[in-house]
Amino acid sequence: MTAARTTVGWSDLRRAAEDGARIGLWGLGKEGHASLRKLRAMGVEPVRVDDNPGEEGVLKTAGGGLDALARCAVVIKTPGISPYTPQADQLRAAGVTLAGGLGLWLNEADLGRVVCVTGTKGKSTTSSVIGHLLRGLGRKAMVGGNFGAAPYDPDQAGDYDYWVIEVSSYTATDLAVTPPVTAVTSLHPDHLPWHGDVERYYRDKLSATSQPGARLTVANGDSELLRARAALLGPRVEWVTESDDPAATWMDHLGLPGRHNRRNALIARAVLRALGQASADEDLVRQAGDDQALIAAAVGFSPLPSRLTPVGTIDGVTFIDDSLSTNVLPTLAALDSFPARRVALIVGGQDRGIDYTPLAQAISDREEPTLVLTLPDSGPRISKAFAATVPAADVKDCPDLDTAVRQAFTWARPDGIVLLSPAAPSFGRFRDYRDRADHFAAAMRTLQAP
Repeated sequence: MTAARTTVGWSDLRRAAEDGARIGLWGLGKEGHASLRKLRAMGVEPVRVDDNPGEEGVLKTAGGGLDALARCAVVIKTPGISPYTPQADQLRAAGVTLAGGLGLWLNEADLGRVVCVTGTKGKSTTSSVIGHLLRGLGRKAMVGGNFGAAPYDPDQAGDYDYWVIEVSSYTATDLAVTPPVTAVTSLHPDHLPWHGDVERYYRDKLSATSQPGARLTVANGDSELLRARAALLGPRVEWVTESDDPAATWMDHLGLPGRHNRRNALIARAVLRALGQASADEDLVRQAGDDQALIAAAVGFSPLPSRLTPVGTIDGVTFIDDSLSTNVLPTLAALDSFPARRVALIVGGQDRGIDYTPLAQAISDREEPTLVLTLPDSGPRISKAFAATVPAADVKDCPDLDTAVRQAFTWARPDGIVLLSPAAPSFGRFRDYRDRADHFAAAMRTLQAP
């Protein structure tokens, strides 16, 4: 079973609706509401369906909604709905075309002015850096997709020179075309329940780089997983490593810590050069090779929230919020950012079945003392990974984040780091990563209370 990819565009939906076809909207989250605004701007009123409807006129999927969608010609599904579910199979069997909002937009976009950035982790930061540099170099750039605004949302309409689109593994399965320039920041097992197994996750994720139209993929050359899957990265690959161009220091002006962020910045520079070539913008090609121009463009960059963000210092202990790290890979990078510091690492959250052995191995290789405090629901499995790999590791299971923060602070005094880098999503315990980050900061503040 494979994900269906349609070459239909937004204008095709308008014409189909004018001819009497019904258009469905499955999922009314952030992306769903952007699609709803787009449809209504075109004069199309869709059949609206959601698993847990909270609005008037929205059908419940299990309460007749799926049957209503089966009578539609095209159904735009939210990215969180896997195309591998029995419900998706049922709709396709009824002759329904399943589509995603981003895929509909790309099918009609000026692809030479679009870059798609994907990767298990690092794609949000890299997309933000590319957009910031483009603006600093005098271009109008929209950064959207997985973590930002939808490029097809009427509320985001504008006269842009370039679009920088972050593509998740969920949205990658909706894409029938690939811009000439794409980037891949990393690869590591993730989202296995949605994709079914790890190899299909890899194929789905990397498919964003290899659909018709693909020319060049700028990829993380330090990733063995990516190197082993080079055949999935399109017709040509430019490998970028953190050790490339060792004399370059322009990326220091971005204010991003860690060797992995140096590589992300070098990927961004390679993307700028390739975008200039794809769009015949010779001045952008020149600027991408000019360190002084890049320094001027880098100034003023605002890092993403909850990405190695200092939130306070108490009695010499520094508290770092890295709540956006929902996978082992960024947590490893976070640890690498503090090579000579004692670190109390808080990990755990929603259990997606990923392997935490690489985390245990990385902890065992650290020269400085490291305390690992685990959280539900994946905490017990993380502890087992450590017990099997590094039995001597200092690991404590905690019932909640408040307890973990208190124990981490006690251990880290007088000059250590308390690092929240969960290597797991927050769902089930917190609304999202921001809610988890806010709770972390609040727990830190209680340590100052009389």
